[in-house]
Amino acid sequence: MTTATARTARKKLTLGDAAREFAKHPSPWMIGAVLAVAVAARIVVGDWQITDAVVPLVMLALFPFFEWMIHVFILHWRPRRLGALTIDPLLSREHRAHHVDPRSIPLIFIPWKSLASWVLPLAIGVALLAFPRLGMGLTYLVCIAVAGLGYEWTHYLIHTDYKPKTRVYRAIWRNHRNHHYKNEHYWFTVTSSGTADRVLRTYPDPATVENSPTAKNLHAELPA
Repeated sequence: MTTATARTARKKLTLGDAAREFAKHPSPWMIGAVLAVAVAARIVVGDWQITDAVVPLVMLALFPFFEWMIHVFILHWRPRRLGALTIDPLLSREHRAHHVDPRSIPLIFIPWKSLASWVLPLAIGVALLAFPRLGMGLTYLVCIAVAGLGYEWTHYLIHTDYKPKTRVYRAIWRNHRNHHYKNEHYWFTVTSSGTADRVLRTYPDPATVENSPTAKNLHAELPA
């Protein structure tokens, strides 16, 4: 295939094409498995109450801020030395590599080792221990798994050659592309635009922001 033909083929990427590639990676399957078990367990437990309707509403309102904090404080973590130990989590290392090469598909997804070792166990632990009712905790687990799948799909799709076709997705797409290709210090939300970033003052007018020399090399030391 010639370069011109390859470029044409990329421009014709459909949602179906994107979904087939998405399904080849472990994180959607791991999160999907938790979702399936959580839904089944929630149905078996029953005990439906009004608070089960409140949980998704609260999570919908808070998720952009949760996403923002994870992005700022974990994904953009600067490696730190503690004696002979360097504190540099896998999520942070993989995210730096993602900034270096935003089009590398494997680097787009949450690392499966992080999901298996602490992300999914933490979500399950919160569901089982942090709520006054098991049913309410399982409702939370269903919601956080849906949010996780939505995050993985949205983040993946933004970094493909699929072109925005709706106003909402175009805004989300532009928001995250600005983070990668203009300035990594702004636009930290991924599944929404102008939500937590507006409140937390990381949503400037792109025309007023300079292109960052470290957008593809986080924490790089610039020459004096």
